[in-house]
Amino acid sequence: MLWELLKRILCAVCSAKKMLWLDKHKPQLKIIPPEVQQRLDAGNEFGDRAMSMFGDYEEMTIYRPGTTIPDKKAMAEKTAEHLRLGTSVICEAAFINYNNYCALDILRKTEHGYDIYEVKGAPEVHEQFVRDVGFQYYIVNRCKIKIDRIYIVTHGNDENAPFVINDVTEQAKSYVKWVNDNIWNLNRMQKSSEEIQVEVGEQCCTPYECWYYNYCHQR
Repeated sequence: MLWELLKRILCAVCSAKKMLWLDKHKPQLKIIPPEVQQRLDAGNEFGDRAMSMFGDYEEMTIYRPGTTIPDKKAMAEKTAEHLRLGTSVICEAAFINYNNYCALDILRKTEHGYDIYEVKGAPEVHEQFVRDVGFQYYIVNRCKIKIDRIYIVTHGNDENAPFVINDVTEQAKSYVKWVNDNIWNLNRMQKSSEEIQVEVGEQCCTPYECWYYNYCHQR
């Protein structure tokens, strides 16, 4: 059983590397399954509602002219300006460190620095959510922003008060070494001109069908 678990973990890591490479070099091949897109849309709607959970806020989203592609550099510059202004709640706060980018759902100013709130439309916290926000913390910390607490906001049963705040500070911060050990290799791999080769398997459909499924299975 231990070997099977390790094998699944290794397959998932390799698949993530291939997906990252394809996102960089062949994004036109991406096909998002309808059921996945439906979940993404629902999550985006929940995230939009969550922006106002602390009252007034400033959103950093800026798109490249004529597209729906985020202008990362412009967003990071706008975020830096609002940090200088002392804005209390910044949504989609963007940070770049050595070409590594992240956008925080909610960055809230406190007397101890800032708190991070990562919003997920799921009913419970999954480990992948913690890893994601751990990566965000790594980038923001390297940008010299003092982060106090880290939270994941999940979807509760009460639609009148659907936001459930889960403190994952210790777990998220514990991923710093793991991110640092892997992020530079992933950057080098992403820039490679040679496509990452990974055998197809159950990881292609777990926990949902990969959006490069058709491309990988027709070869």
